[in-house]
Amino acid sequence: MRNSPTFADQPVLSRTAEYALRALLVLAQQELGKPLPTDVIAVMTGTPANYLGKTLYALMKAGILRSTRGPSGGFALATDPAALTIAQIVDVFAEPSRAPRCLLGTGLCDSSRPCDAHHNWKRVTTAAREPLRTTTIADLLGGRALPGAVDTSPMTGAAGSR
Repeated sequence: MRNSPTFADQPVLSRTAEYALRALLVLAQQELGKPLPTDVIAVMTGTPANYLGKTLYALMKAGILRSTRGPSGGFALATDPAALTIAQIVDVFAEPSRAPRCLLGTGLCDSSRPCDAHHNWKRVTTAAREPLRTTTIADLLGGRALPGAVDTSPMTGAAGSR
């Protein structure tokens, strides 16, 4: 079992959330509110452009990005990188929760009907999520995000160059 994958080898984020994170890191390094077209972001992040377009649109609907149309259009941050946490990004792409299945396999399990492992498992999963709640885009860039790289001018519509 020495060559078996370990917990540390498992992805922390879904592929979509990872693509979103990559795009947001690129956008956080752009000059104040400068939009980038989807295809440019796709090249910079090594992400399929069609898939990224849908991902960026979801971030726009969540209020994390702004978009503008036209030849100089694209997507720009609508949120300060120092205030935007990884958890906020991941939550945009979180799949609906299934019925709370017991870790011990004994049926349904929740706070009102906990199994023997419930409270300790909840503590573990809460601790695992904590870095996502406390790490921002600016933190990931080690201070290389442009401070307040958010343009407050209205940007509307779908981004061009999709």
